[in-house]
Amino acid sequence: MIRFVCVWLTFAGMFGSAQADSNNRSEAMPFGKGGQKKMLYDRRQRPQAVYLDGKVHLVFNGGGKDGDDPSFKTTPMASTYDPETRSFSKTVTLGKRSKDHHYGPVIWADDSGHLHVLSGCHRTPGTHLISKKPGSIGKSLEDWRVGAQIAESISYPTVYNIEGGKEMIYYRVLGHFGHWTYSVTTDSGETWRTPEEAVTDMDAAGRFEWSSYQTKLLSQDGRTLHVAFIVYDDCKFEDPDRAMSDRLYNPRYREKTGQDWKYNLYYFQIDLASGHVMNFEGETMKTPIDVDYADQNCLIWDTEWRGSGVPPSIVLDEKGEPAFLHVLSGDDSKQEANYFYVFHDGEGWQKNFITESTHQWNSGHLRREEDGTLVAFLVVGDEYLESDGLMDSHGGGRIEEWRSSDQGMTWQCERDLTPTASDFSGWRFNNLQPVTKPGGEIVPGMLLFYGWGDPYSPQAKAFLIDETRQLKAGI
Repeated sequence: MIRFVCVWLTFAGMFGSAQADSNNRSEAMPFGKGGQKKMLYDRRQRPQAVYLDGKVHLVFNGGGKDGDDPSFKTTPMASTYDPETRSFSKTVTLGKRSKDHHYGPVIWADDSGHLHVLSGCHRTPGTHLISKKPGSIGKSLEDWRVGAQIAESISYPTVYNIEGGKEMIYYRVLGHFGHWTYSVTTDSGETWRTPEEAVTDMDAAGRFEWSSYQTKLLSQDGRTLHVAFIVYDDCKFEDPDRAMSDRLYNPRYREKTGQDWKYNLYYFQIDLASGHVMNFEGETMKTPIDVDYADQNCLIWDTEWRGSGVPPSIVLDEKGEPAFLHVLSGDDSKQEANYFYVFHDGEGWQKNFITESTHQWNSGHLRREEDGTLVAFLVVGDEYLESDGLMDSHGGGRIEEWRSSDQGMTWQCERDLTPTASDFSGWRFNNLQPVTKPGGEIVPGMLLFYGWGDPYSPQAKAFLIDETRQLKAGI
């Protein structure tokens, strides 16, 4: 695979036409500390920052401490960023300490401007909090009230404000073999309704070996939810005598790959008014979708046992059709990872190589600008990341911005966004997240991520890049 060298160029667009200094870099601001792995979660779970009335309200898992405790417990926390003063409020603790990084919080604002935070929800109902004052995280937990339970079990929640002043949350129920569904509220989170049928249930046929990871994106009009997913085959042989000895075996690499590997790429969309689920061709799907049905009706890329850890980032073109930023392991070695732009050209699905990655779990971010330019924020490095450290186990590297002005056919690296302060020398970074408005629109000029220096210590920091001033000034 050819490695494209990132050359710093003068550019325009998101992040815009902004240039923070003569070296074309923009320095990130730390705003949280004491995080373990997934201090900010990957793209399966969002939003983690909401822009409301000129302020950005952020949530993360932090407060971890070094010492003899091997659990490295962290706590859901919130902070508010003021773009005018470029300052962060005092951190507010919003939950109990836990060693489970799946307990990462999400935040959203309802139609009246009250903030909602959901945390501690992996295989549990989680804790749903509502701010007592609109547009404010307050000064302590006393400034929040407990909201209604959304479901008995929630994993990987993503929340959107949809058409009609409603909010919806899309999530997985229970563990690996659980199903995916969604709940909708019409009264700002006081009550929630869930469809009778699950959207997907990979093991619905009773095979008990399949699961999926899913990412979502709401259409601009708030009427359609676009969903991409990858599948995990935990037990490839139906013979129970062979199942345990051969589970996790990857026939491409002729070795076991572990539970971090997911395969193929699938897509469907949900009409939120009718509840109908449709594939890319517009055909109505029978729900719940299981793995065999998905192979027949929703498959857009058979990766032939090349794997990824995290499902793709989704973007919509000018016609409202989906395209994807996907990380996939190498043709000949699982110690490789590559970024691809996946799109439909009217005849079939194309997979254009962008650049190399450091890990199959690197979670980048893809967006499309008004002029059609595609912008990919990628986690990259000089070689595949292999480490037995807690913090490195789900990837990491430096951050680059790549652009395409020809609908994803070719890509150029525009600049390095990795923090340059001496305090962060040698650090790794991951889980790039946008800042969104309550309706789900991405705020241009802002980007979230987290980073760490010691692969064994829960002392990660969360970061925010803010270039909104440069954008307003037209720099």
